[in-house]
Amino acid sequence: MKKKILGRKDVLDFPRLKLEEIDVKLDTGAYSSSIHCRDIKVVTRNGKEAISFVLLDPSHPKYHGKKFTSTTFKEKMVKSSNGISEKRYVINSDVIIFDEKYKIELSLTERGEMRFPILIGRKLLMGNFLVDTAKTDLSFKNKVKKEE
Repeated sequence: MKKKILGRKDVLDFPRLKLEEIDVKLDTGAYSSSIHCRDIKVVTRNGKEAISFVLLDPSHPKYHGKKFTSTTFKEKMVKSSNGISEKRYVINSDVIIFDEKYKIELSLTERGEMRFPILIGRKLLMGNFLVDTAKTDLSFKNKVKKEE
C-alpha cells in the first residue's frame, strides 16, 4: 500500500464527534493522539460507567457546547509534552483523511493553551502516512478540490 503524504498540519473531519473542518497538528514526536475538551468526568449511565466530556471550549469557533457520553473508554498513562506522565481517559473515534475513514484513539485532555485542539500522533500515522513538514493542509485541499 502506498503511503499518503500529510503536512505538519491539516483540517480534518471527525464524524462520530460531529466535528467538521477542525485544525489538527500532525506530531511524529507524540505516540498517541489527543483532543481538547473540558468537564471530563466518569458518570453512571443506565447502571454502567461512562465518560462524559464537552469538546473544545467557548473561545473556539467550532464550539457548540454539546456534551458527549461514551461507555466505551479506558484509562491510560500518557506522557505529556512537558515530560510528565498523567492518567487520561481514552475514547475510540474516527477521522476522515483523504476521503477515507480511519479508526483513532483520542485521549481527552485540556489543551486550551495549545494552538491546535487536536494532536495526531504516530499510532495513526505509522503504516498509513508520511509527514512532510514543509507542507500543510494536503487532505483538506484535496477535499476542497473535489467539492468544486
